[in-house]
Amino acid sequence: MYKNLAIAIFGLTLTTVLPNAAFAETVMQKVARTGVLTAGTSRDAMPFAYSNEQGQLIGYSVDMLSVIKQQLEKDLGKKIQLKLVPLSPDQRIPNIVNGKVDIVCDASSFTWERDKKVDFSVSYGATGTQLLVKAGSNLDSPESLIGKRIGVLPQTTNELAIKRVQPQAKLVYLKSRAEGYKALQEGKIDAFSSDSILLEGWLQRAKNPDDFAIVPARPYSREGIACMVPENNSKFLDSVNYSLVKFMQGFVNNDQRYVTIFDRWFGAKGAVFLNQDLRDLMKETMQLFIEFREEIPQREL
Repeated sequence: MYKNLAIAIFGLTLTTVLPNAAFAETVMQKVARTGVLTAGTSRDAMPFAYSNEQGQLIGYSVDMLSVIKQQLEKDLGKKIQLKLVPLSPDQRIPNIVNGKVDIVCDASSFTWERDKKVDFSVSYGATGTQLLVKAGSNLDSPESLIGKRIGVLPQTTNELAIKRVQPQAKLVYLKSRAEGYKALQEGKIDAFSSDSILLEGWLQRAKNPDDFAIVPARPYSREGIACMVPENNSKFLDSVNYSLVKFMQGFVNNDQRYVTIFDRWFGAKGAVFLNQDLRDLMKETMQLFIEFREEIPQREL
């Protein structure tokens, strides 16, 4: 009797002290149970993830989330709802860690510091860190940034890149990309640092594009665009990676289904037009990401 009571008390103690360790639910289990994949994304990272005029979250990364959702439906054998949650860059990792979102896909890039808290998928695109400046600006080289006011978003790879290339630049922290563009126009900063493709997207839609320029010609850094997921969720990450590699393999092989998705955001009539050189660079980057993995059978594409 006493032995059974002791076992019961010990089991209750474990449940109280180690609830997460004993009964932690994986993302796959959660999605299978609820039928919902909760995904964080951006509302101002056009063309990767942004809010359109109707308030809908759309973009290249949002389409990748749809690709991931479709693969999960195959893996789990049931219909899945994709629930999108808008997040700012500094909200992404906390929301993954506390379980409020299952995955984040926007314009995220890998860093070793981030990797201590979350896991990253394979990269499904590439970008870099550049500056948006007023036309005629002499900002370009790292030396030219000394003492200059460079606008950045906190906890982004752009912030890290500017700190690395010129520690003597005066960083001005902004809450959003829209605030950064406005601050530059009003002369409150000398340059706004962001991802190359995001800056190009803004410039292509600016009312006065000739008043601005993107520098330097060669980005200060280059990063792959990837999704972030909670740590210790290998089955979920496997499904995410399989989805992304399948998309990239289809695009590289000119499968029209996947080319159509890519062109929706980067084609001649897309959200941001990439010239042939940039398009080839994106395709070559994808090829590098997938060439050391087993080819996905044609029937699976």
